[in-house]
Amino acid sequence: MTRYALNRIHLNAEVRGAGPPLLLLHGFTGSARTWDDHLPALGSRFTAIALDVIGHGLSDSPPDPERYRMERAVEDVLALLDLLGHERAAALGYSMGGRLALHLALAAPERVTSLVLESASPGIASADEREARIRSDAELADSIERDGVEAFVDRWERNPLFASQDALPRELREELRRQRLRNDVSGLANSLRGMGAGAQRPLHDELSHVQCPTLLLAGELDPKYRALAEEMARGMSNARAVIVPDAGHAVHLERSGEFDRIVAEFLKSQIAE
Repeated sequence: MTRYALNRIHLNAEVRGAGPPLLLLHGFTGSARTWDDHLPALGSRFTAIALDVIGHGLSDSPPDPERYRMERAVEDVLALLDLLGHERAAALGYSMGGRLALHLALAAPERVTSLVLESASPGIASADEREARIRSDAELADSIERDGVEAFVDRWERNPLFASQDALPRELREELRRQRLRNDVSGLANSLRGMGAGAQRPLHDELSHVQCPTLLLAGELDPKYRALAEEMARGMSNARAVIVPDAGHAVHLERSGEFDRIVAEFLKSQIAE
């Protein structure tokens, strides 16, 4: 793990493997550690770049929520690629990280060779629903600052979105909880305020502008994001959706081996072409 100074903050990242660069972007409450079990498989084919997104893991957690906005996070990712000497990279993003990867592909299409979006969305189309989500995320951010990370993680783990993870081995669930607890109060709170789905620009009308090959992954047991993956694939000119059986929101966690196989085959096919 290395902390990189860029854009007046420090971002933590791990770089492993050799080959074409592959950027790995975790979800909310995650970190570069999200990808630990996948780095051996992915690092054998690619230069895997797993980073702690701003406000997460060992990266800085600045006090201004505006510093967390998607546009600024994209600038951070591009600056990191520049520091590492990569003009172009494939990007794999999970949930919040998927939204970030999608913003990256739209903001700098010349820098993204291909996309893998796992349980991701283009944001919230309805202005009223965005406002409601902003209020909800603000209340949640306030509760993190008031009650602390552990109380928040207790609440977060009860989210029905993660219900299918109850079937995971206890050791895996305990390690996931430890990863979440390592996050910073200010980082999580301001990530919700600045980078939440309500705060970001909705991308529904821009999906057709994504020209790079795109794989949209979702779990069969996650009906909301399964529908989103299929809908997004229809709106993109070079995309396909893959629905993974017996998996919920975190396909990479619940069907780890299948996830690695699907992702590696997709990315390898793009390199071959």
